[in-house]
Amino acid sequence: MTVSLNHTIVPAVDHRAAARYFATVMGLEELPPAGRTGHFAPVRVNAELTLDFMSVPDPEGHHLAFDVDPETFDAILARIRTAGIPYGNDPASPDNGRTDHPLCARGLFFADDSRNLYEIMSPA
Repeated sequence: MTVSLNHTIVPAVDHRAAARYFATVMGLEELPPAGRTGHFAPVRVNAELTLDFMSVPDPEGHHLAFDVDPETFDAILARIRTAGIPYGNDPASPDNGRTDHPLCARGLFFADDSRNLYEIMSPA
């Protein structure tokens, strides 16, 4: 059997708001609340993976990186620009407005209110 990641927990101040923010920027499906008490706000990333946002008192923030095709990158960048979300090409400066990524042809970082840092990378 191969190993694949089914889900991971993403800490957030407000799990539903964080899930909605991420799903909207990425163009992904926000699923109904999950868990015994609805304490997870899942977002479907692909057929195998969900990110399950969960409210915690003081989230430490995670770094989550995604490979996307050029068309998906363009759509994400357009949504980021339309929403006025700061982005940049450097995790230390995720607000410099650049997409010239050091590891791929184009890439960017953006953050949420819970200090989660999202990285989007495209080969072209």
